[in-house]
Amino acid sequence: MNSTTRSSNDTLPKQRQIAASSGKPASSLAARAFAVQQAFTRLPGEVHSLRAIAGAADLDDATTHRILQTGVNDGVFEQVGRGRYRLGTGTARAGVQAMAHTPGITSTHGILERLHMATGGLALLYVLSPFGGAKRLCTDYVIGDMDPAEVGMTAADVVSVSRSLRTGASGRVILAYLPQTIRDLVLAEDVPATAGPGVIRDNDALAASLLEIRRLGFGVGRQECMAGWDSIAAPVLWHDSIMGAVLLLRRSTEMPADLRPLIYHTRKAAEDISGLTGTPLAASV
Repeated sequence: MNSTTRSSNDTLPKQRQIAASSGKPASSLAARAFAVQQAFTRLPGEVHSLRAIAGAADLDDATTHRILQTGVNDGVFEQVGRGRYRLGTGTARAGVQAMAHTPGITSTHGILERLHMATGGLALLYVLSPFGGAKRLCTDYVIGDMDPAEVGMTAADVVSVSRSLRTGASGRVILAYLPQTIRDLVLAEDVPATAGPGVIRDNDALAASLLEIRRLGFGVGRQECMAGWDSIAAPVLWHDSIMGAVLLLRRSTEMPADLRPLIYHTRKAAEDISGLTGTPLAASV
């Protein structure tokens, strides 16, 4: 048996375990089609073989092949080479259409203003952007009468550090709620060179912090993005999917010893924004 065959056979049981963890085998044709689509979200990497997809969907190869070929014709999947597939632009279009109905800046800005007034800190809303690799983008903020230059970051720093999910409370909070396959990609990235002195560089420590965030429902950053600034962040969810994070930013010298009031207000803001998506508030903690 050659190494290629052995590797493929060794992988198959794991794919079956992935499928088993997702629930009962799909019965109807529609359920099978959705099972194939969901298999892509559970498998590591971007492009997968027919056998790997069938294993993750808990379907036979022939059924999986028919579903994939139908999806290729409709743009849901793309065939890459012989017998290998990835998600197609049709899936992306559906995601964009769904996200277009999430809260806009008009409804979220007032929530950030209340967070700023209650805490005296800078209130920011970051959203997850998967285009070009998982990262975060700031879509709204309330900083009162502070000059943005006082934060002490150049434009290049903002682009390189603030978008990375490895750095800062908001980055790690978003990362904590992403699928393991995407977390692995982010953990393989380099830490931005201009990150703050408190950034978590060790991957094991970073992974442990993500588990803690999931357990607590918030994250605390100590000078992770830039020296002299600490942060608290809480997730913005659409049901069980992460959409972004609310970030409270304050100078390290102004952070109180008891963070509980700041944590409460930050989580409340994130819960309120999650509620605007139709997500029950209890699901966002």
